[in-house]
Amino acid sequence: MGTDTVRTPPADGAAELKRQQRGWYFYDWACSVYSTSVLTVFLGPYLTSVAESAADADGYVHPLGIPVRAGSFFAYSVSLSVIVAVLVMPVVGAAADRTGRKKPLLAAAAYLGATATTAMFFLDGDRYLLGGALLIVANAAQSVAMMLYNSYLPQIAPPEQRDAVSSRGWAFGYAAGSLVLVVNLVLYTGHDSFGLSESTAVRICLASAGLWWGAFALIPLTRLRDRRSAAPEAALPGFRQLAATVRDMRRHPLTLAFLLAYLVYNDGIQTVISQASVYGSEELGLGQSTLIGAILLVQVLAVAGALTMGRLARTYGAKRTILGSLIAWTLTLAAGYFLPAGAPVWFFVLAAGIGLVLGGSQALSRSLFSHLVPPGKEAEYFSAYEMSDRGMSWLGPLLFGLTYQLTGSYRDAIISLVGFFVIGFALLARVPVRRAIEEAGNPVPDRI
Repeated sequence: MGTDTVRTPPADGAAELKRQQRGWYFYDWACSVYSTSVLTVFLGPYLTSVAESAADADGYVHPLGIPVRAGSFFAYSVSLSVIVAVLVMPVVGAAADRTGRKKPLLAAAAYLGATATTAMFFLDGDRYLLGGALLIVANAAQSVAMMLYNSYLPQIAPPEQRDAVSSRGWAFGYAAGSLVLVVNLVLYTGHDSFGLSESTAVRICLASAGLWWGAFALIPLTRLRDRRSAAPEAALPGFRQLAATVRDMRRHPLTLAFLLAYLVYNDGIQTVISQASVYGSEELGLGQSTLIGAILLVQVLAVAGALTMGRLARTYGAKRTILGSLIAWTLTLAAGYFLPAGAPVWFFVLAAGIGLVLGGSQALSRSLFSHLVPPGKEAEYFSAYEMSDRGMSWLGPLLFGLTYQLTGSYRDAIISLVGFFVIGFALLARVPVRRAIEEAGNPVPDRI
C-alpha cells in the first residue's frame, strides 16, 4: 500500500490537482507549435532548399568535409539531434528525481529550445550549417523538456485519470498547432501583400514558433509544483548515468519490453512527422500552401482523434486501442506510397488518416507507460521513454535519408518505414501490461 500512496497524488486536494493539470496542458500548448510549424511544415523543405543553394554541381554539400546529398541533410540533422539528446536526458532525468527540482530544469531546457528556434530567423542564403546547428540544439532541448514535462503525469493525475489527462494534453498541443498554422498560412500565402519575400515569411514563421514556446511555457512553470527529495544525491555523469538507468530498468523487464515496442513503432511515427512535408514537396511536387493546409488538417483532426481514442481506451483498454492505431498507421503509410504526384486531394486524404490516429497513439502510449514506472523513478524512467519518443528516433530518419541517397526516390524512402509499425505491433502485443503494472509496484486500473 505504501507505493500506491506515493503514486496517487494525495496531498494537494482535488482543486489543486485540477489547477496543476490545467497548467500542465499548457506546456503542450506552448511547445507543440515547434513540432508542427518548425519540424513538420517549414524547416524540412526550407533547410533542404538552403542546402541545395550551397550544394556543388553534383548536388552535395560537405559539412566537416563529409559528402552529403543536399536532400538528405535535414534527415541527418534530425538524427544527430536525437543522438545528442540520448546523452543528456538520463543525466537530467536522474538529477530531477534525486533533487526534486524539475521546474528549473524544465525551464532551462524549454528556453534553450525556444531561443534556438527564434534564432532560425537568421537562416537565409546558403547558411545550411547554421540551420543544422539550430535544429540540433532546438530538437535536443525539446526532447529534454518533454521528458521532464511527461514525468509530472504520475504526480498530477491518479491512475484512473491518466488516459484522459494525457489525451487532453495532446489535444491542447494540436489545437495550438492548428491555430498558429492558420496564422502561418495567412502570412505565407499573402507574403507579397505584406511586403515580404517568401524566404522572409518562412523565417518569420520559424521564429514566431520560438516566441510562442517561450511565452506560454510561463504558465506551467507557474502552476506546477516540485516535490523536493528528502535526501538529494548527485547524478552520475554521461554514459555512467545512462548505464545505471538501463541496469535499474533490467529489474523491470516488462517495462523494458513495452519501451522496446514503443521505440520501434514510435520511430516510424516520428519519421513520418518530420519527413512528410519533404515527401510532399520533393516527390509529389506539392506547393508549400498545400503542405501547410494538409498539416493543418492533421492538427484539427488530431484534436478529435486524441479525445476519441481516449474514450475508446476507457472501453477497450489503452493497449488494444494502441494496437488498433498501429494497424491504421500501417495501412495509411502503405497507401502513401501510391499517391499520384501533383494531386493534392489524395494528399489531404492521407493527412486525414494520419490525423485521426496521431494524437491518440502518442497520448495513450504516454499514459500507459506512466503505470509502468516504479515509484520515485518518474523523471529517470521518462528519460528512457523520451529516448524512445525522440531520443532513439534516429534510425527512422537515417533509414529514410539513406534510402533516398541510395535510390534517389522518396517513395522508396517512405515505404521503408512500414516495417517499424509491423514490428512494433508484434512486440506490443506480447507485453502483459497488467502484470507489468503489478511488478512495477503500482495499482492496476480496472481497464488497461
